[in-house]
Amino acid sequence: MKKLEGKVAIITGASKGIGEGITRVFAKYGAKLVLAARGGRVMDFAQQLRNEGYDAIGVMTDVSDKASVKNLVKAAVEKYGTIDILVNNAGVCVLGDFMTSSDEDRDYHININIKGVWNVTKAVAPYMIEKKEGKIVVMSSVTGGMVADPGEAAYATTKAALVGFTKAMARELADYNINVNAICPGYVRTPLVEGMAKQSCPENPESVIDGIAAAVPLKRLAQPEEVGELAAFLSCYESSYITGTQIVIDGGSTLPETSTMGI
Repeated sequence: MKKLEGKVAIITGASKGIGEGITRVFAKYGAKLVLAARGGRVMDFAQQLRNEGYDAIGVMTDVSDKASVKNLVKAAVEKYGTIDILVNNAGVCVLGDFMTSSDEDRDYHININIKGVWNVTKAVAPYMIEKKEGKIVVMSSVTGGMVADPGEAAYATTKAALVGFTKAMARELADYNINVNAICPGYVRTPLVEGMAKQSCPENPESVIDGIAAAVPLKRLAQPEEVGELAAFLSCYESSYITGTQIVIDGGSTLPETSTMGI
């Protein structure tokens, strides 16, 4: 039996990047998939998965909008009758100098990265509480809680906040046998990271990607499916005694103490 066989999983930000990687891994392990994203590509992706023999639906969802989230949860329950797993993956990152960035830039990150996770968790949790079982995975980052680069104030703030949210939810929901954990990726080869590279060096964004890889002890960026494998572990029975923690998956990028010391 596959480790997610028959489990109903909502995955936000599912249409690309890490979300797509998580979705493909969950499909491999037998989950019934409810894919959420703002754009119409999520509908095409769900259809593609059905064509491949997997059980999936797509729901266009703005996680910052409570009505949209309510529609997502309603669609999941109407289709599958329950919700076993929630992967709060939807997130945004736009680089911006702190002194010149606008309140709108700040709120854009807060609305998606923090309020979005809050909204979806609050809408899904009652179904898990009712049956006293569930798995919630929150996509945080090494950025914010461990490291940061110039231009990441809004992103770092929101991703660090998600670690606190994870711990609070893990404590509140423990009585209902609901595990809540955070994943903290380093750099993953995704459209989001490629977009950041273009912002950093419009004339040669690939040089930014190469520079990131060179600084990672494993000398590469992660693939989205590698994060998906970790999310699948945190969503299955084998991780039943893990809750309230954050797991770093960064190829060792946060290990070096300096760039010059050592043999």
